[in-house]
Amino acid sequence: MKKLICCLGLVCIMLCTGCSSSDDSIPNNPNPLPPILSEEIEVYESSLLHNNLTLIVENGSNESYLINKTGERLFTWDFEDKLGNDFELFPNGKSLGIFKSENSSFGFGGKGGKIKIINPDSSIDWEYEYNTTKNISHHDVEWLPNGNVLFLAWEKIDVTQAQQLGIITTDDIFPEKLVEVNPITNEIVWEWNSWDHSVQDTNSNLPNFDSVSLNPQRIDFSYNISESSGDIMHANGIDYDASKDVIYISVNYYNEVWVIDHSTSTAEASGVSGGNYNKGGDLLYRFGNPLTYKNNEGSILFDRNHFPNLIEDNVPGTGNMLIYVNGASVQQSTVYELVMPDMFNMIPNTDNEPQINWSYTHEDLGFDKISGAVRLSNGNTLITEGDYGLWEITPSKEIAWKYKSLEGNIWRAYDYDLDHPALPLLGLDF
Repeated sequence: MKKLICCLGLVCIMLCTGCSSSDDSIPNNPNPLPPILSEEIEVYESSLLHNNLTLIVENGSNESYLINKTGERLFTWDFEDKLGNDFELFPNGKSLGIFKSENSSFGFGGKGGKIKIINPDSSIDWEYEYNTTKNISHHDVEWLPNGNVLFLAWEKIDVTQAQQLGIITTDDIFPEKLVEVNPITNEIVWEWNSWDHSVQDTNSNLPNFDSVSLNPQRIDFSYNISESSGDIMHANGIDYDASKDVIYISVNYYNEVWVIDHSTSTAEASGVSGGNYNKGGDLLYRFGNPLTYKNNEGSILFDRNHFPNLIEDNVPGTGNMLIYVNGASVQQSTVYELVMPDMFNMIPNTDNEPQINWSYTHEDLGFDKISGAVRLSNGNTLITEGDYGLWEITPSKEIAWKYKSLEGNIWRAYDYDLDHPALPLLGLDF
């Protein structure tokens, strides 16, 4: 009788596998049903992928959204203004983004103009416009530990002023600056301007004349002048290192990353002394392309680059940096994990490039714009290939997960573990 009951129970279970109660609800079921995947999921290796959420930030879009690993959208932010470009969720449930102003005299890709802090209920907590005929915020924005907001900006320098500092140009130029704003007072509390740190070796009658190769801490504004249409640098990403109080800037058209001392005052940032490193606003370090300072030592590692981001605490690789190298000239991209130096030194005519700790490329991985990569808490790396979607790669370089965006225009993606404190504030409990 006991065996018959078990048999009948088994038959009952088998008959009900097509009902609303699936195999997954059976304790210790050795053959659970596979998850239902959205049409965007092209690779799903459950034993390899990290079960977290991904925030997808579409380039110039009116929305951003959180998905799980089956591709299901769990939360969507709808915006009145188009992104221009970055948007990120923070532990307090608020998000910070840069958006496009309605009226702008700037036509470069990645322009913004507005910065907003958005509450969990999608109401606007703070809005700040940095958009004039001379300046505009663009590409990337960071929420600093002191509560201030840091962003990239272009500043217009007219052609006469540029020529007076030995820059060989017949057009206005638009070099990079950093601006830090207090969102409580709307006061600009700190600025750094690349314009203050130029060097040139063509006109000895000008005050910034010196050897470019002997001054790697300074910027040769003529490096990319012939190809730029005025946007000579096109920085596209920033990251802040609180432990060193420095800022990393991805300078796309220079194929390198610059490191700036944030501990300076604005006055010190315009000069060559002061701050924790006593170098003022001169570059503390630069890497990716030694030819920018006429250095023939060291390898050229970058070929257009996006999203420099330090690997966070308690994640494999902590303290190193991930960066997406677009590989524009070869149409194949590479993600590098680079070992950042403990001390920042720039020595002329020396190999100053960082050590490569890990890298990943694939014949199908390639886009010459946007894109990026972040390290997940299980050690995998989530790669954003801008015109395709997302790749999750294990440390041994196996493909764990692939998500093909139907829109095919992703700026970046950020990851959030299921216990992240922001998720309950959005109504997401796991």
